[in-house]
Amino acid sequence: MDGKRTSVPLYLHITLLSFGLVLATGLVLRWFGDAIPGVAEFGLLLGAVAVVALLASRRIAAPLAALAKEAEAVRHFDFSDHPVIHSPVQEIDQLGGAFDQMRDAVRRFLRINRRLATEDDLEALQPWLLDKMVDIAGARAGVLYLVDAADDALRATAMDTSGGRATAVGGLPVLAQDALPRLLADARATMRPVGGHLSGDDLRTLGLEPEFAAFGTLALPLQDRREQLLGMLLLFKDGEIDEAAASFIAALAASAATSLETQELLRGQKALMEASIRMVAGAIDAQSPYTGGHCERVPELTFMLARAACAAQDGPYAGFDLDAEQWEALHIAAWLHDCGKVTTPEYVVDKATKLETVNDRIHEIRTRFEVLKRDADVDYWRGVAEGGDEASLRQARDTLQATLDDEFAFVAQCNVGGEFLSPDKQARLREIGARRWQRTLDDRIGLSRDELARKPPQAMPLPAEETLLADKPEHRIARPESERIPADNRWGFRMDVPELLYNRGELHNLSISRGTLTAEERYKINEHMVQTIVMLGELPFPRHLRAVPEIAGGHHEKMDGTGYPKRLARDELSPLARMMAIADIFEALTAADRPYKPGKTLSEALSIMAKMRQDQHIDPELFEVFLRSGVHHDYAQRFMRAEQVDAVRIEDYL
Repeated sequence: MDGKRTSVPLYLHITLLSFGLVLATGLVLRWFGDAIPGVAEFGLLLGAVAVVALLASRRIAAPLAALAKEAEAVRHFDFSDHPVIHSPVQEIDQLGGAFDQMRDAVRRFLRINRRLATEDDLEALQPWLLDKMVDIAGARAGVLYLVDAADDALRATAMDTSGGRATAVGGLPVLAQDALPRLLADARATMRPVGGHLSGDDLRTLGLEPEFAAFGTLALPLQDRREQLLGMLLLFKDGEIDEAAASFIAALAASAATSLETQELLRGQKALMEASIRMVAGAIDAQSPYTGGHCERVPELTFMLARAACAAQDGPYAGFDLDAEQWEALHIAAWLHDCGKVTTPEYVVDKATKLETVNDRIHEIRTRFEVLKRDADVDYWRGVAEGGDEASLRQARDTLQATLDDEFAFVAQCNVGGEFLSPDKQARLREIGARRWQRTLDDRIGLSRDELARKPPQAMPLPAEETLLADKPEHRIARPESERIPADNRWGFRMDVPELLYNRGELHNLSISRGTLTAEERYKINEHMVQTIVMLGELPFPRHLRAVPEIAGGHHEKMDGTGYPKRLARDELSPLARMMAIADIFEALTAADRPYKPGKTLSEALSIMAKMRQDQHIDPELFEVFLRSGVHHDYAQRFMRAEQVDAVRIEDYL
């Protein structure tokens, strides 16, 4: 034996029982000698009784068998609709009805819980939840309150006063914790459902109509995981809410409270993330007085272009669309697209002249010219004192000082970097830099440890003659190994890394042919994209936001694969990253708050971008959307100075 119990159907039990009763009756009568029918008649009677018993038992047992199948279906979590099981036996019929109600209640409970678990819109969830509560309770009306974390007061967030669909509300009075109506106060104190009636004063406190006094009221507290009050549910019904409904509502309210708390936590996390994002973006803009607003304008321009792409009715972007999660990813990526700039020194970002570091070193060079001019005066007076020809000495002095004035003016103009520095001008710089001046003070004292370590090991004897412009060993700042990018780096960066971290040589910087940045400084600025991708890649973004590093980190890539930091081609970049590239370039061209250039006019900016389109530096299809949708014009009206907004024909740039 395997220990399993064996069973037989109910109808066999009833049939055998009926057959046994008939047989027992016949034997008793025979025992007492009463006259009984013959054997044949008795057998016929016995058979008829058995048939009737069989039919009756089957009719009784069939609903029970159906109930057994329904129970098996429920055991397998099948709560789909089934016909209600009826029986001529009252108890079985009641069991069938109760079973159907149980299955319906569980099905509704699961459906509501599924919605509670999947709904991510708290504003839509609240009226929907109240609507379900009112429906389950068979109530006439209901109000949902949530606790405001700021002042611990109850604020109505959803209301149903017509027995129809609940709606969000905001006009009901705020309920302070120490001024709750008695019914709500009792529910708050016990953290258990409390039923009763509300008085006229209570209804005035709640801001409800007087006719609600005729209804029975259930105050149901909603608790969070720490058993703190999360909110309060009020249900109004013609009669009292029965115990079964109240129990079901309480169970559902527990799930609802968990969902509401989760949504509040998620909303709080999103609010915290949004505030953190804007804080980082604000810090980047505040880091430099010349780029203030960049981290605000680029996101806005990116969103304008994305909306235009979504609205396109024809062309490559017809049918393009973004869902709520993709918009969220774009929002975060746009605001954090330059977060790596927090690692870029301010004096590099804002380098307005070639010799500028923390200060503009042109002042040091001016001082050296001043020394040479004073030396000319000293030589003049020494010559006069020694009996030399005063006139010729004065002429020599004046000629030298005029030459020094002219040479310093040339050096100062080179420092500005406003125009291309030709090879012949670079040669003149070297010629001027070869002038000698005398230093009598020790240049190894008063230095930082790092700067002293870059000095030659042997000091020059004093007084020492030095060139007017120099590229000294201490100007060469080595790059730490930690700042080198190996070819097999896990990020996929492909950038040419200069040997030095910085080269602050005076001739080296003054000889820059275009702009004010050395190769090392330009790399340091470009490196902000490396830092952006690394920083964002370290953040534990949820699944739907995992594209943020790619979107934010691709706005300096070019469609032909010559950009940075990964040298990605067009097909390797998402449309959103390509949109941000256009936004970043257009904002940079038109920005009027840069120290090294004035803001371009609208036509000048579009001409430059049209050339970039031809050179496959920006996405030509998105650039066409940018123009044909009028995004360029809308942005110009909002963010550019009036004198920059000139007339353009978009056909000239396509």
